[in-house]
Amino acid sequence: MTIEHGITRVGVVGCGLMGSGIAEIVAKSGLPTIVCEADAAAVELGHQRIQKSVTRALTGNKISQIEYDTINKNLEFTNTIDDLRECDLIIEAVIEDEAAKVKVFKKLDEIVRWPDTIFATNTSSIPVMKLGMVTSRPSHVLGIHFFNPVPVLRLAEIIPSLLTSEDTVQRARLFAEGNLNKHVVLAKDRAGFIVNSLLVPYILSAIRMLESGYASAEDIDTGMMEGCAHPMGPLRLADLIGLDTAMAVAESLYAEFKEPLYAPPPLLARMVDAGLLGRKAGRGFYSYQQK
Repeated sequence: MTIEHGITRVGVVGCGLMGSGIAEIVAKSGLPTIVCEADAAAVELGHQRIQKSVTRALTGNKISQIEYDTINKNLEFTNTIDDLRECDLIIEAVIEDEAAKVKVFKKLDEIVRWPDTIFATNTSSIPVMKLGMVTSRPSHVLGIHFFNPVPVLRLAEIIPSLLTSEDTVQRARLFAEGNLNKHVVLAKDRAGFIVNSLLVPYILSAIRMLESGYASAEDIDTGMMEGCAHPMGPLRLADLIGLDTAMAVAESLYAEFKEPLYAPPPLLARMVDAGLLGRKAGRGFYSYQQK
């Protein structure tokens, strides 16, 4: 295990789609991992989500029995954020909402014991600076942006703010590369960072094409898969990401840059209002209801 970064215990706040994947790979690396959710029901759902993922990986020969046992041995669950007080790194993975994330960072700043504990956000688009400045330790706050599904996709964006120390950046990079086996890219603290600044306008363009009646969802996706060798079309990708998340990222990008290409199309807004959020909701641009 890599030890230069001094990270021996990791906390993860939020155990939804992203948080569960982050907790899984951290526990797999051999580090004790404590996962915090809002209440007992959310803890149980998060635990089930991780168990489903690791069981599927084991039966599909993606992980070994030893790795399966390591993950379960290293995981601990709580609905009390104070239980994260002795972590060396805490990764926030709650919903893509600035107010919700600010609340988490303020609370972490109150309860964490060690002065050099790193606070990381998995935000897709919210400026890291805004989160760092609600704490007394902005030099120890940065973004570590993972991609869904976290156990499969190797990329991680590390995003320092203007006040993040170089030591914090290097510790986070050693952790992501050495412990998690991620391919790290460094991004400036601008809404969307690298990937979403390029990806989200592409997805929004596909939604506008569908909304305008240019082509069906299936033909739009097939065109990009067969014509550009993309592994997944933009509309099915939006369903995988979650339309609420895509909407939140688009809104953050538009708020920062005021460019029309970042403005959420009306169809996207209506689908989010209707709860048609994609794969996780059973319906988005496609239906995922079990037959």
